[in-house]
Amino acid sequence: MLTESEAVALQEALRQRVVSEDVFTAPVRFIAGADVEYDKHRDLIAGAIVLLDAKTKAVVEVATHVMPAPFPYVPGLFSFREMPPLLAAYRQLRQTPDVLICDGHGLAHPRRFGLACHIGVELNIPTIGCGKTRLTGYYQDLAPERGATTPLTDEATGEILGQVVRTQTGINPVFVSVGHRIGLASAVELVLAMSESVRLPETTRQADAYARQAWLAAIG
Repeated sequence: MLTESEAVALQEALRQRVVSEDVFTAPVRFIAGADVEYDKHRDLIAGAIVLLDAKTKAVVEVATHVMPAPFPYVPGLFSFREMPPLLAAYRQLRQTPDVLICDGHGLAHPRRFGLACHIGVELNIPTIGCGKTRLTGYYQDLAPERGATTPLTDEATGEILGQVVRTQTGINPVFVSVGHRIGLASAVELVLAMSESVRLPETTRQADAYARQAWLAAIG
């Protein structure tokens, strides 16, 4: 197992490989969601990858994997804990997704290398980070209507880390950032398209449900 300092050094090295522009086939036909389930009282972690038809949002394929947690719970290093079960689940898929949306961050991370970047670089696939809460950066108030956005900005440098996106009118926004091989504008467009009637993208909702189901089955 890597030490914390080794994991930080690996993040610093791998972030140089992130491609933050569109390098994917459009229109997107299959879009996947990735999520994990675990708690602090048990050593098991479940990962789920759910493949959806991008147009109908119907579930096409589901893959899950449960394993002992491979890395401790360390803020800023969650990808080292969450990525191994997700990779194992991903490799069970028969159909390759055009884009993968992660329940977590991409460039909107203190070292610009969150889960969406890590898994995107590892698999060399287009990935998007869509977090429920802010990890870093600041933003201005945004309009209450669905589709409203405002930049998520680094306090010290002014660098744009992502976009804060209102997916439903009057509901708390989500935090969208580049993972790999996709530009920020396309990432926001796809998250909104997958969140027509709910706060979180349907990809995340489905992956969350299947990860929870797999984890509960594993713990009995």
